[in-house]
Amino acid sequence: MKVSSLSSGGKDSIYSIFIAQTMGWSIVETITMCPKNPESWMFHYPNAELAGVQSKLMNIPNRLVKTRGRKEEELKDLKEALRKSKKEYGIQGFTSGALESEYQKTRLENMGEELGLKSFTPLWRKDPYETMREQIHSGFKYIITQVSSGGLNESWLGKQINMDTLKNLKRLNEEIGIHIAGEGGEYEAMVLEAPIFNGKIVIEEAEKKMEGENRGIYVVKEFRVER
Repeated sequence: MKVSSLSSGGKDSIYSIFIAQTMGWSIVETITMCPKNPESWMFHYPNAELAGVQSKLMNIPNRLVKTRGRKEEELKDLKEALRKSKKEYGIQGFTSGALESEYQKTRLENMGEELGLKSFTPLWRKDPYETMREQIHSGFKYIITQVSSGGLNESWLGKQINMDTLKNLKRLNEEIGIHIAGEGGEYEAMVLEAPIFNGKIVIEEAEKKMEGENRGIYVVKEFRVER
């Protein structure tokens, strides 16, 4: 199966690529939507440009698509990117890291039908705690790059999600109902190291920008690739 993969640089989109490759699929391109609007309905925002670095570490070409991030309009930009990918690479489908968002899944499936492509969501409806535990034990290392929820303050920005962090997220889920995997927009994460990378991203300088006590982003300013 020849596919493109939608990749924000986050844990779920990269893990979906990992799963697709273990199934023997050929990932011919990653597509990263970079919205100007931080409140994008479909796509992750912070440090999206680093998805291109991740793609190089996977030896996969990356298509970075600028979009204004307006509801529904951003879907047209993605549709055009997939159309180009089908024309240039002959893809039969595309993967995404959708977990529970019916908004995302429905629109991706409808878009796939219109383009004659299959939409694959390998993490759909899987238990978030178990999925993240599998990611950690498989060698994925990722950090939190955005928070937007009670219970998550500035101290969480830049924090690596390991088993201790995961247990704290589970506790917050039980206490105040945040989604363990951040599917409700509570946080975003970026992968720095993965078993499908031929190196790792090392952050050398970053800035935490907060808007209030529980809303902020972790902006990577300088980094290096270590092989």
